[in-house]
Amino acid sequence: MARGLLGKKVGMSQVFDQEGNLVPVTVLEMGPNQVLQVKTKEGKDGYNAIKVGYGDIKPNKLTRPEAGVFRALNLEPRRHVQEFRVADDFIGDYSVGDELTVGMFQPGQKVDVTGTSKGKGFQGVIKRHGFKGAKESSHGTHEYRRHGGSIGASAYPGRVMPGRRMAGHTGSERVTVRAITVVAVFPEQNLLLVRGAVPGAKGAIISARVSSKQPKFLP
Repeated sequence: MARGLLGKKVGMSQVFDQEGNLVPVTVLEMGPNQVLQVKTKEGKDGYNAIKVGYGDIKPNKLTRPEAGVFRALNLEPRRHVQEFRVADDFIGDYSVGDELTVGMFQPGQKVDVTGTSKGKGFQGVIKRHGFKGAKESSHGTHEYRRHGGSIGASAYPGRVMPGRRMAGHTGSERVTVRAITVVAVFPEQNLLLVRGAVPGAKGAIISARVSSKQPKFLP
């Protein structure tokens, strides 16, 4: 089986499970994806993987090298391309041009979902890192409620240590939510319902792959 699929985030909703509990879910439109390349250990790449494409795009939107790749494969151009590793036992099941659908996932399965988080612009330490902030102003304290405070380290080492939490650009980063549960799969509509939230805004491109971790504390 392939390790994952490309798709987009549709939005959030809620469903009832078999016990009647209300479960918040994120609706993902996964695929269909098309296999663009198969890499093997025996080949020049030295590892097993498949490269898949998702989404339509007009040929005139591509660069000449990109258009040449699809022309050589005799396939329709794809807007988004990503590579997924494949186990040795399954790499022989795929060839260029194969279509991959959301049917590869099963309800109850754990998946890792990767996307780009919403950009928040330049933010202070309270919103960016959850700092508490100063107490009410008194005795001459002026405009200091939401400041970051001292960042120095005295005479030694005499510099700001790497990793100091400070104000800066927030969001718009690659984020992976690991081992979330697949609630439902709808192959006819290419829809995948996963429990909880995933990074990104509505319509954002995301990838979902079979999780390699199975934490016990998650439902």
